[in-house]
Amino acid sequence: MPRQQPYGQQQAPQAQAPYGHQPYPPAGGPPPQQHWPQAGGGAGGGHGEPEYFDPYGGGHHQQPHAHAPHEPAYADNPGHTQAFSLGEDPYGQAATYHAGPAAGAPAGPRLHWKDLLRGIVLRPGPTFLQMRDYAVWGPALIVTFVYGMLAVFGFDKAREDAIKATLTQVIPIVLSTGVAFVVCGLILGAVTHTLARQLGGDGAWQPTVGLSMLVMSITDAPRLLVAVFLSGDNMVVQILGWLTWLAAGALFTSMVSKSHDLPWQKALGASAIQLVALLSMIKLGML
Repeated sequence: MPRQQPYGQQQAPQAQAPYGHQPYPPAGGPPPQQHWPQAGGGAGGGHGEPEYFDPYGGGHHQQPHAHAPHEPAYADNPGHTQAFSLGEDPYGQAATYHAGPAAGAPAGPRLHWKDLLRGIVLRPGPTFLQMRDYAVWGPALIVTFVYGMLAVFGFDKAREDAIKATLTQVIPIVLSTGVAFVVCGLILGAVTHTLARQLGGDGAWQPTVGLSMLVMSITDAPRLLVAVFLSGDNMVVQILGWLTWLAAGALFTSMVSKSHDLPWQKALGASAIQLVALLSMIKLGML
């Protein structure tokens, strides 16, 4: 049993220190171990800051100051935590993962009409990808209209009628044919865009229709220029017509694939109706 003090005798109380200071050491005894570092002690210490044990470092480390310019080197190691201020993004710029390329981000600036026409012929893939979010109504309407006016002289019967007619009769025929080809290009391009969206595409209708009109006109231009000077029944014109039709199929597939982010099988299926229409109206009409 613990020894009790005799009645009337009390143990002398230890000296109490004011709040916030260490207790006074008892008389004749060793001073207590200091747990609170003094000002200027430690690598980055400040007065009145606690210490904590670092299991990886094997010693005591002082808690980083709340307003330290940088975190300690071990703050990102496993088993440690790092403090962040309110509103701070611990991982840098926040970003949300999206499957596939972003549909609303253009691949580059808008191309000049010369670069656009040159790019469709020389580098169609990058050109279609770069122009997938830009409307190309100006080049599409002008090129298709000029192509339609020249198409009159690409057919034997139409060319003979235009040669026999007077100038006042030829001008309305040429202009009306140009307008007809523009309307036909708009309708076929809209059909291609609708089919592409039905197959899962995400492209806009204005770039798709405009680019389809350019592809339709540019790919048939070589055959048309040769047919103006040669007969439509000429073997060279017929072979050139089939080759340009195959080139149109490849360009339509590439355009729909880049503009709507579709595999080439679905892109070819979306442009199939337009290809069949061009084949029946232009190529098979000559043959």
